[in-house]
Amino acid sequence: MEATSLISLSSFAAGASSLPPVLCPHGNNRRGLLSLTVDQQRCDNIGFISSKILSFCPKASLRGNLEATGVPTSVPVRVAHELLQAGHRYLDVRTPEEFSAGHATGAINVPYMYRVGSGMTKNLKFVEEVSTRFQKHDEIIVGCQSGKRSMMAATDLLNAGFAGITDIAGGFAAWRQNGLPTEP
Repeated sequence: MEATSLISLSSFAAGASSLPPVLCPHGNNRRGLLSLTVDQQRCDNIGFISSKILSFCPKASLRGNLEATGVPTSVPVRVAHELLQAGHRYLDVRTPEEFSAGHATGAINVPYMYRVGSGMTKNLKFVEEVSTRFQKHDEIIVGCQSGKRSMMAATDLLNAGFAGITDIAGGFAAWRQNGLPTEP
C-alpha cells in the first residue's frame, strides 16, 4: 500500500536541506511542502524507517484531504500576508462599498454577496466573475470582513475546480488590526 504525504518544511529545523535525498524525491513545491510517497510494505521490511524517520507523517496530507472534500484551508492573516508577498493573489469578496472603504494592498474585489435592503444576497455570478480574473491554477488567498463570507466563497471556488485556494481567518478586520498594508 502506498500513501503520499505532504510535509511542511517548517517541521524541520534546518528545512528540506537537512533531509536525506531519498526522503524528498519530488523536491519542494511553491507551498513550502515536501511530497513523500511511502510504500508501507517496503517500510515494514526496513523497520527503522517506519519507526524512526517517518514518525512525523502518520497520516496523508491534511490539506489534500480537506480540499478533496471541498473544505478550504484557512490561515491567520500574518500567514496570508506572507503568501501574498510570495506571489499569491488576494481576492477580496466583500461588497464594493466595504472594499472602497479600504482593502489589502493589491486586492481584487469580486463580491460574494451584495447588500439588498437590510440583508445580503449571494452573487449568482461569483464563480463566473472570478474566472474572468483568475486561472484555476492560480494561488489565491480569499478574504472578506470577518472570515465567514470568504470561507463560503473559498468553498464554492474549490468546488468549481480552483486548486490553489486559501481562506484568510479573521478577514480584513484582523488584517487591519495586525497593521498589515492597506489601500484606501
